Amino acid sequence: MSVNDDYRRGRHSVTRLLAHLVFTTKYRRKVFDGVMIGQLREAFDSACEKLDCRILEFDGEEDHVHLLVEYPPKLSISVLVNNLKSTSSRRIRFLNTHIPRLSKSAALWSRSYFACSAGGATIKTLKAYVNGQKTPH
Repeated sequence: MSVNDDYRRGRHSVTRLLAHLVFTTKYRRKVFDGVMIGQLREAFDSACEKLDCRILEFDGEEDHVHLLVEYPPKLSISVLVNNLKSTSSRRIRFLNTHIPRLSKSAALWSRSYFACSAGGATIKTLKAYVNGQKTPH
């Protein structure tokens, strides 16, 4: 696969949008084991397929997960996060009825999340590139 294959090509745009996402369990309770991490991966993959995005990397620990997701320009991060959390929560609850309810709402995930844009170049490199453009006289 060449570098150009990583870009999403639309009718009027070429994009490569990546986000590093971190979700924590409600009250940082240690809930997940290896089997459940695999179930989460399947749920996230399913949600991403419907949203036209793709998980490039995924892993987690007992109380949180990390995802590196490539997504289309029409999709906002908040919609992406909401879909990933709701789909995975339903799937985990369905497959693991032994999980205690962590709150009155039965929420699996904390309402908060971490999201950071990710790319191949540092901010310093990008600033230097933009600054190096020649202004016509």
